[in-house]
Amino acid sequence: MGADEKAENKADKFGGKIKEGLGKVTGNERMESEGQKDQAKANLKDAGENVKDIFKGDDRR
Repeated sequence: MGADEKAENKADKFGGKIKEGLGKVTGNERMESEGQKDQAKANLKDAGENVKDIFKGDDRR
């Protein structure tokens, strides 16, 4: 996985955690749900990149 994709996925996860937390604090269920969705999307991207790395023979996860 390229460093730029890895950084982008971490930023997406972090942003999702912040959005989820703000949603919880403010009682905004929609924002909380969006934060969870953002985190899930970043996790799926990570998994896809890891699979690509395995097939390329680059096992540096």
